[in-house]
Amino acid sequence: MAAAQGKVIITCAVTGSIHTPTMSPHLPITPDEIAEAAIQAARAGAAIVHLHARDPKDGRPTQDPELFRQFARKIKAESDVVINFTTGGAPTMSIEERLQPTLRLKPEVASLNMGSMNFGLYEMLGRYKEFKHDWEKPYLAGSDDRIFKNTFKDIAYILESCAENDTRFEIECYDIGHLYVAAHFVDRRLLKPPLFIQSVFGIRGGIGPHPEDVLHMKRTADRLFGDAYHWSVLVAGRNQMFIAAMSAVMGGNVRVGLEDSLWLGRGQLAKSNAEQVSKARRILEELGLAVATPNEARDMLKLKGARNVAF
Repeated sequence: MAAAQGKVIITCAVTGSIHTPTMSPHLPITPDEIAEAAIQAARAGAAIVHLHARDPKDGRPTQDPELFRQFARKIKAESDVVINFTTGGAPTMSIEERLQPTLRLKPEVASLNMGSMNFGLYEMLGRYKEFKHDWEKPYLAGSDDRIFKNTFKDIAYILESCAENDTRFEIECYDIGHLYVAAHFVDRRLLKPPLFIQSVFGIRGGIGPHPEDVLHMKRTADRLFGDAYHWSVLVAGRNQMFIAAMSAVMGGNVRVGLEDSLWLGRGQLAKSNAEQVSKARRILEELGLAVATPNEARDMLKLKGARNVAF
């Protein structure tokens, strides 16, 4: 499904579990920092903000619902941006732990991974030598023997647990097979159109960021879902903006943010999420495309509205 009348949804992934805090001084850590980063990203043009939480003491990934509540309330009070919680959390967490913020706080959107996979972050050890906290280096090093578990049972558990919440899902597909898993859950009537398919490129263990990979993902999604979905892309690392532009030209939507890439350009750390959103917006507008507002994104994705969340 092409972006409605040329409107492109920008999602901003504000902070996440795949980067450690010392890799950039600009990553938001505390609930106040995360809230402010999300608000600024929305002002720059993001229609959706995708949110993880961190322990304010040491930046460790956490799915503590109270931390999500803290930053979500502040964002909602100052912006009409669509709030999207992670159910991915971190590969080291149980599925029950990962679900709690979405189950309890009932956001408009939550992410949902479509398959178990190798999730290799260990190569970052070759690029970063100093770490601020004791947990960081072992967390990266252990990723060469870690499976990010998202079984059929896990996916069904999340969908069935949230069935009464009217939360819709950002369907995260790290490889071609994950699209077929999404189609399987449509057949089981646990996922309902319009789907929001987020194709993920560049994670070690998933599909690569070559343009042919992007085309293959889009062709397969078109064949499986026809007009019953909206397509978006996120790219880990330096190809973020290039593939975002490619997606938009193909009628898709884009996700940027410090969760997925710490960089604004070659050798230049992004100083904020808003800086990445602003760059993505400039690229889209130079291509003759308009950026969707939060309410336009709500209409496109058939969301329940900000009044119907539990925070």
